[in-house]
Amino acid sequence: MISILFIGDIVGRPGRDIVTKQLATLRAQWSLDFVIANAENSAAGAGITGGIARELLGAGVDVITLGDHVWDQKGFETEIRTFDRVCRPANLPSVCPGLERVVVAKDGFRLGVFTVLGRNFIGMKGDCPFAAADRLLKASEADCDAVFVEVHMEATSEKIAMGWYLDGRALAVVGTHTHVPTADAAVLPKGTAYLTDAGMTGPYESVLGRDIQAVLGRFIDGLPRRFEVATGDVRISGTVVRYDPALKRAVSIELVTVRA
Repeated sequence: MISILFIGDIVGRPGRDIVTKQLATLRAQWSLDFVIANAENSAAGAGITGGIARELLGAGVDVITLGDHVWDQKGFETEIRTFDRVCRPANLPSVCPGLERVVVAKDGFRLGVFTVLGRNFIGMKGDCPFAAADRLLKASEADCDAVFVEVHMEATSEKIAMGWYLDGRALAVVGTHTHVPTADAAVLPKGTAYLTDAGMTGPYESVLGRDIQAVLGRFIDGLPRRFEVATGDVRISGTVVRYDPALKRAVSIELVTVRA
């Protein structure tokens, strides 16, 4: 049995700290083979740096995925070229730097990982995520035993549609971006594990990871404010997927929450 932990959007230092402090324990406790983490909000809530990527990989994350904030930190478009276990969204223009997918292996099992951006209510525009997923799954046939697909999307309908579209072709389809964990974890009929959103890893005494009063003020009067990362009620939110290589299908998926 292959066990995979996917960690939802890591937000700022509080999210980084809980991952680096608890991941080794979780790997042992849950007998994890692979850990995947979305870290596109890990640098002060917007983007990622090379130093943070090295910190998370050093703490035991096997693959770092990114989303629409991939280029928010100055210079990361250069730094990303130096990492072989960090992938930017696969449906960005082909001229963009960085890997479209990552392949990691353990005990002879080769796991492919990639992310596709949605095209509804997201400012960063990418190519069709359905066509991109088809292309990446085809490319993975030669060097992967199974593929984990992250769908970084705002619209729940788009995520759910992608789950059904890839059922039987992907090991798992897990959603990110909205920072709110959903209660619909399930193994679909053809064997793909699905979850609409894994939630965020960071401070839940917040509004999507940001200081409550600043966000409330913006809603009430519309004036610009700096949205600092909050600090209270820090949690890891994610999902654990178990996959049977002999059956070539997921056998379980569960939403997990770990408090600091």
